[in-house]
Amino acid sequence: MKLVVVSAGLSSPSSTRLLADRLTAATLRHVDAEPQVIELRDLATEIAQHFVTGFPPARLAAALDAVAAADGLIAVTPVFAASYSGLFKSFFDVIDKDALTGKPVLLGATGGTARHSLVTEHALRPLFTHLRALALPTAVYAASEDWGEDGLARRITRGGAELARFMAPADARGAAPATVVGPDVDTAAAIAPRSLTGAITSVDPADGFEIVPFAQRLAALRAE
Repeated sequence: MKLVVVSAGLSSPSSTRLLADRLTAATLRHVDAEPQVIELRDLATEIAQHFVTGFPPARLAAALDAVAAADGLIAVTPVFAASYSGLFKSFFDVIDKDALTGKPVLLGATGGTARHSLVTEHALRPLFTHLRALALPTAVYAASEDWGEDGLARRITRGGAELARFMAPADARGAAPATVVGPDVDTAAAIAPRSLTGAITSVDPADGFEIVPFAQRLAALRAE
């Protein structure tokens, strides 16, 4: 399997790349995959040329192909003007409209203050939903004061486990036992499997509820 990491950090070193690396390490603890990091600052000129000419230069074309071929994607951006950076958005503007369809994506962002912590929800998640990617439930935001804190480490751990879980083949996801997930669990097996297609025919008792098929419920109502 192949894990592609897109980092939009502008400096070197950068907190954006640091978060990307930690999310990558957390994912690779649970899945055997080949990681590839794409530094967008190295492709800024090529991205601009693509907008003007309509054709991607060789390095950008290789990066776009890598994203399209990935089994899982980690996408991390710094916060600019309360949203993702222009460089980050420009890269995903030139990617093929079908390249991310159904692909599991772990979202991440970095900023100087916790006030921007919802950027993953009001900016990143809608973008990847538009691209028809599978944006995972856990998104990781790291403010300057978060580094070294247990809360950030737990979010990174959980995000990596979720991505590893959805990178696994569908039959492997369905075969894994369900486990109640606590805040400190560090295992992909703890993420209860959920099929992405087809009707729900059974419910794990650990979920604490029961789903009654609509046809069965409708028949019961008509019989009353």
